[in-house]
Order: sequence, then structure tokens, then C-alpha cells
Amino acid sequence: MLAVTPDEMKMIDKTAINQFGIPGIVLMENAALGVVREVAGILGEIPGKKAIVLAGKGNNGGDAFAVARHLFNMGAHVDVYALAKLDDIKGDAKINLDILLKMGIEVNEVLESQHIDGIEERLKFSDIVVDGLLGTGLKGEVTGVMAGVIDAVNRSCVPVVAVDIPSGVDGETGKVSTACIKARTTVTFAFPKIGQLVHPGCEYVGKLEIVDIGIPKAAVRENEIKKYLIDSGLVSKLIPKREPNSNKGTYGKVLVVAGSRGMTGAACLTGSAALRAGAGLVYMAAPLSLLPIYACSLVEALTIPLEDGNKGYITGESIHKILMQLEKVDVAAVGPGLSTEDDIKEVVHSIVKNSKVPIVLDADGINVLAEDLSVLKELKTQMVITPHPGEMARLLGATVKEVQEDRINIARSFSKEYGVITVLKGSRTIIASPEGEIYINTTGNAGMATGGSGDVLTGIIASFIGQGLKPLDAAVVGVYLHGTCGDNVARRKGEHGLIAGDLVREIPKVIFETDGSRG
Repeated sequence: MLAVTPDEMKMIDKTAINQFGIPGIVLMENAALGVVREVAGILGEIPGKKAIVLAGKGNNGGDAFAVARHLFNMGAHVDVYALAKLDDIKGDAKINLDILLKMGIEVNEVLESQHIDGIEERLKFSDIVVDGLLGTGLKGEVTGVMAGVIDAVNRSCVPVVAVDIPSGVDGETGKVSTACIKARTTVTFAFPKIGQLVHPGCEYVGKLEIVDIGIPKAAVRENEIKKYLIDSGLVSKLIPKREPNSNKGTYGKVLVVAGSRGMTGAACLTGSAALRAGAGLVYMAAPLSLLPIYACSLVEALTIPLEDGNKGYITGESIHKILMQLEKVDVAAVGPGLSTEDDIKEVVHSIVKNSKVPIVLDADGINVLAEDLSVLKELKTQMVITPHPGEMARLLGATVKEVQEDRINIARSFSKEYGVITVLKGSRTIIASPEGEIYINTTGNAGMATGGSGDVLTGIIASFIGQGLKPLDAAVVGVYLHGTCGDNVARRKGEHGLIAGDLVREIPKVIFETDGSRG
């Protein structure tokens, strides 16, 4: 599903109105009906229920006026408050305002702070609030009377249905004003907005409902948008199908170059995740002195002993053997638990420079890469790089705060500059391609903030590349399934005790439930 900025949504609206002849008032009516359906779903029976409708002077206010009309006609007691002079309301919003007034529905102007007292009194007896104060194009702080009204609504604890976006959330960046509506549900129109999907904006949205308001698909195609929300429909189409007449070679050979003394678990998690996600064969390239651990812990994998001089980490002497193995596999997962010893930099750089099969680079592979990013200019294949915010900060010489405040642009810029697919992990993982495509993932939870979780993701992505998916598609599938595994486990066990091994064990079930080929 596409995800759009406010400006992109405006262009889509204009295309629908100007090129396809759909009146704006029709789109507004369809939007209002979508909000009314959600209100009805929350309240159940509408007759006799008490609703407060808050409207600004723009199109969001027009949507809210139309919602008030429908709720009134359905038998609700509706109090309508406009945070603007009624004479300042223009266009389609004025049409819906005038209809309310002709129906005898009072619309109260709220222009001074003392007017907030009346709203606070009505909130004591209300069942629902409809927030149509501000739209997706908000920039800067909400102040004055409007801030006071928002604070009063939030203090009341009355459930709020936000029209398109909670008032106070920046629809492009997700930044929030000091005064910001905390919605129970947000009903957004046509497509989710970027600010609703990323932090901190997503924390104010509540349940996000996306309503079709009748915009033609052709109007969307003309605007060439490259940002997407990852959902089950997209992922189910991408999951590779298993053919009856096939064998282990059909589903990919994955080489895992990972692990060192004290961090053998990272490689085991990566290898087991690759197998659980469907890889036909997994080769564990491991330090010779640690080989018994891998052989016992992951009996389904093949082990490749790498000379380590009993140091417990891969040394430069093993590079030739690794490069020879790369010629026999379909993908390489490199980095989990490798350590940052001097030899590891040489090993990782040699893989990056020489591999002709796709690489999934994570953890210590990223850490040694951060010392010299120029090696990426010698990359001969596609690479998926999976940094968490701290690793991304090291790659850029930035702070974690700087990364977290601009995750989409950070990931997009890095992918474009270095020609790699960037999976910027964390809550609301961002995937960026060198061509400027952006994917936003909303699965996952705080319980996944545990050691080894990223190693599992590396294995899943590598597995799907091995099974024939393009690296970008494999990243999309991988992050969605990884997060869904975490959500499933958290629903059964809670978040506190979730461990990485739980994610691995959940992979087959999640693939089975998501796979669109099962009919």
C-alpha cells in the first residue's frame, strides 16, 4: 500500500478533481461517511449518544461538519465547535457548514480562552469526540485557544476519533506539537500519511483506519509515489511458493559468515532463522576451534571450518576459503558475532569486494565497514545492510538522536550514495533502496529489543534471497515476518520474556499464515 506525504496527497486530490472531474465536495462526503462508520463502530447504537465535533476552518473542518450532520440525522446529540470565525470558512467546508446551519444545528465559535470552559463542561457528559481541527499539513506548534481545547480533550479521557490525522501531528515528519490530540482511532483517507506511521506521530494515532474515498487509481499513478506501507497483502504475494517437484537445491544455498568466541549464539540464530524461513541448505563458515558448538547447536546446517589459530575468531588466512565457498552459494549473511578484531576488517572487505552473490551485512560486519565506507564503491553485487540506530550513527559519524529524528531521509540518502539496500532497524523499521523507494514496517514490539533479534532478521532476509527473491523484496518480506513473529509471541507470553529463540520458532507458523498461495 502506498504511503504519502501531505503534499503528495494534495496532488492526488487535485488530479482527481481537475483531471477526472470528481467534485471536492464528493470526496469530502465520502471521507465523512468513513468517519461516521468508525464512530458507529465505537458507540454501537447512535441514537441518544452525545458527540462533540471540533472543526477548524480548513477542509478537515468541512469533513467534521459533514460528520456532525450524519450523526445528528442518526439520532445523536451533537455539539459542534468551530475554532475559527464562521465568516472565515470557505469552499467545500463552507458548504457543509451552511447545511448544518440550515438544519438548525448550532455551531459555536471558540475564539477566546473562556470559551474552553463550555467545552470542558460538555466533555463531562460526552461519549465521543470527533477531532477535525487541523489537517495533515500542520507545521510548527499549536498554541493559544486551540492548544487549550486539545489539552481539555486529552484530560477528559473521552474517546477521540481523529479526522485524517490527530490535530498536532505533522503529516510529513511525524513530529508532534506540545499540544496534540491523543486519538483512540484515526480515520485517514485514501492512503496512510508518513507522519502517522513513524515516531512520535504514530503514538498519537491509535488504531489507524484507511478509508477509500473514491479516488481513481489512474490519479494515483500519475503522481509516481515511491513510498509504501508494508502490509500482509504485499508480503503474501512475495513469499516464494514451494513446488512439488523440487529439492533442497531449489530453495537456495545460504552461507553464514559469523560468530566468534563468546558470540557463537549470533551465528546459530542467523543459521537457524535461515533454515526456518525455508532455505534449502545453510553453510556455517565458523572458526575451527568453535566448530563443535555449531555442529551440536545447528545439526541441520553444514559446517565449513575456517582456520583461526585457536584465537576464536576468523583470521585473514581463511579469506581464500570463504571466497571459494561464495562461488557455490546463492547469498551470504555476514557479520553477526564476528568481533571487531583487525583480521575481521580484512575478511569483510574481501567479501564485499569479491562476492558475486548478494550479501546481507549486519552487526560486526557493519561496525568494521564504518571504519572505511569507500569499500562499498567496489561492490559487485547487491547488498542489504541492516543497521540499528547506533550502527547507523557510526556509519555516518552522527548521533543516534540525529538518526532517530530523520530515519527516512537518513536511510534514503545512505542507500542512494552507496548503492545498497538499507534496513534501518528499530520501531517502525525503514527500508530504502538506491532508487529512492521507501518501505515502512509497522509490525513488531518492544519485546524484540533483546539480544539476537537482529541476527534472526539477517537469517530470514538471506533465506528469502536464497529462495529467489530480489534483495529488496526479501528485505520487505523479512522485516514484516520478523515483526509479526514478535507480535505473535508477545500476545501469548508478553513482551518482557520474549527472546530471540522465540522468534525463530515462530517463523514457520507466520509464513504459513501469511502465504497467499494457501487460498
